[in-house]
Amino acid sequence: MPKRPDQKNMAGNQQELPHPEGIEVLTLTGAALEAALDDVARLRIAVFRDWPYLYDGNLSYERRYLQTYRNSSDAILVGAFDRGRLVGASTGTPMEDHAGEFGAAFAATGLELGSIFYCAESVLLPEYRGQGLGHAFFDTREAHARKLGRTHSAFCRVVRPHDHPQHPAGYRPLDEFWRKRGYAPLEGAMAGFAWKDIGDTSETQKPMQFWIRSL
Repeated sequence: MPKRPDQKNMAGNQQELPHPEGIEVLTLTGAALEAALDDVARLRIAVFRDWPYLYDGNLSYERRYLQTYRNSSDAILVGAFDRGRLVGASTGTPMEDHAGEFGAAFAATGLELGSIFYCAESVLLPEYRGQGLGHAFFDTREAHARKLGRTHSAFCRVVRPHDHPQHPAGYRPLDEFWRKRGYAPLEGAMAGFAWKDIGDTSETQKPMQFWIRSL
């Protein structure tokens, strides 16, 4: 069973947060963040395999993708642990430290990249949802962004056609959750990001819509 980073033997910053009973929620930065990234990769592969991402991931791709968080001195990882096992994670970086394609999406919005904190993935195993961890993930990243002097927080979501053959019946998007937290789609802020869908033989570009809020 993967274990969380050992606080006694780990440089970097870890801060324990309030959490649902039985779940330990830690804020990781620096070396502690880096040590947890392979577990984050495995969690991303498992959770993003479901709709709407349909991500056919592998550890090699994940390690390349997650290199951003090793390179960014202001990156943050919020991890939810159940008896030492990572069951949920959310990440974030200053927008200019993330993929160039994402930054370019803001060129016509009038917003300076240096004012935006990018809330990247929030992944949580299904059996741990509905316990307030999603709010904890956003609360912590937004607080981190404010400490960095950022005035906006943003994330992006994949846009799939409504008639997609793998669209599950009864699927409910998280739009209501995001709107209650003050986020809304930012008109004209679209990016493209490529990954391989389940059943495909190669990567394809996916449209990504940015959502944003003032902090």
